[in-house]
Amino acid sequence: MTYAGAGNVTRNPVLEHYHRLPDIVAACGQEPHGAPQPEGFRPGFHFPELDEAVRGYFAAAVVSWRRLEDFQGHPMRLLDLTANPATQTTKTPASLLIVARAVEHLRRTGIPILLVTPTSANKGTALRDAVLRALELGLAEPHQLRVVTISPAACRSKLRRSRLVTDPELRALNPVLLYDGQQAEDVKPLAREFVRTHAADWARHTGGRMWFSLELANYMVADATRAFFEEDADPITPGEVRTHAHAVSSAFGLLGYHTGRTLLEAAPEAASIQRPESYLVQHLHIPDMVLSQRFGSFDRRNAPRYAWDPAERLYHQDVDPSFPYTTQSPSEIIDPTFYTHRPPTAQRMNEIIGKFGGGGIVVSRHECLKHYPAVRTALAHAGLSLPEDPDELAEWSLLMAMTGVREGVERGLIGPHRTVVIHGSGTYARSDYQPLHDGDAHLVQSVADVAAAVGAK
Repeated sequence: MTYAGAGNVTRNPVLEHYHRLPDIVAACGQEPHGAPQPEGFRPGFHFPELDEAVRGYFAAAVVSWRRLEDFQGHPMRLLDLTANPATQTTKTPASLLIVARAVEHLRRTGIPILLVTPTSANKGTALRDAVLRALELGLAEPHQLRVVTISPAACRSKLRRSRLVTDPELRALNPVLLYDGQQAEDVKPLAREFVRTHAADWARHTGGRMWFSLELANYMVADATRAFFEEDADPITPGEVRTHAHAVSSAFGLLGYHTGRTLLEAAPEAASIQRPESYLVQHLHIPDMVLSQRFGSFDRRNAPRYAWDPAERLYHQDVDPSFPYTTQSPSEIIDPTFYTHRPPTAQRMNEIIGKFGGGGIVVSRHECLKHYPAVRTALAHAGLSLPEDPDELAEWSLLMAMTGVREGVERGLIGPHRTVVIHGSGTYARSDYQPLHDGDAHLVQSVADVAAAVGAK
């Protein structure tokens, strides 16, 4: 991927708004003090002082505001969150803040921390990159700061090699685990159960703590800075209506963004600014957020029925504009990283959309491919590149979001006179990274397998 183009605004909202982190933490409903006991351990929301090394560590948290070509009368903007070449997704700022909290806890207490997280791919990649950055900048020693990720085996091709894999010592301390079970989402209870059953013994034998880091607030704090960046780069004007579109699994990013908007709206001068609408984009494999927003239920029976057209070799429906009109399969998987069933965040997102407006759409691969040439051209004009061959695209979230917006405008799901802000939460081609080699990861199916790979007794 390349990053260029005139008229773009690029900044580092984490560093620029570092002083506001305590306010964001409070707005997320979090206490500054963590849970120090091994069972349920989490460090407090304290961050290291901004010395030269810490500033260098957070340098990867840059984001860009890019103007896209208007689409059918709608001004289009891209909130590009993919600039860190080691991750190319929005998970970088949150992961940097998560690991920074671990570093600060280590400095205050001397207690080593092992982060444990389930991940489809991108959260784990970003956490591993943040740990490696901390080690390389001398913020911690290898035995003091470690990370173990558990991913569905189906997502193996999206996982990346780095020095945490190629260095023998770091590979042993920071294992990559692949869950070889039937349900991808089972990585979450597997990781949680491993920490629950082994944290106390880990503390006794090593003096360290295991931290199950997959919590909403851990990501909302960083995602709240998106709102501050928007205000710095292109503030909303009185009377302007914006729609923020995001390809989502659990909508962590939008929930964090709205936390930031809440803080901005506390200022008296913000009284005349309308809160942006939210527009969710999903795929047919798991459309639970859109189903919940539309029908107040995750029940898949609310989705439209599809009829097979043997001439076109496609499934069709024309009843519900929030679902694809054409698809190769009524349950297709566009990108395996969108894998969360019945997300607990759905109700909160429904309330936000109910109060401030918005909606959602489910897109198909067929629709993404239909829009691919136009999307590729639009992104190229803004300074981003997609591969010429869409089969080379490994991360589809940005393409899904842009397809959902284009379909939503054409179907009237996005109202007129809206400025559309697309959250570029991830995009990368297979040529952008080196995938795992054979032997780089451990296959696991049980808590015992995880313990053996991690070296937990």
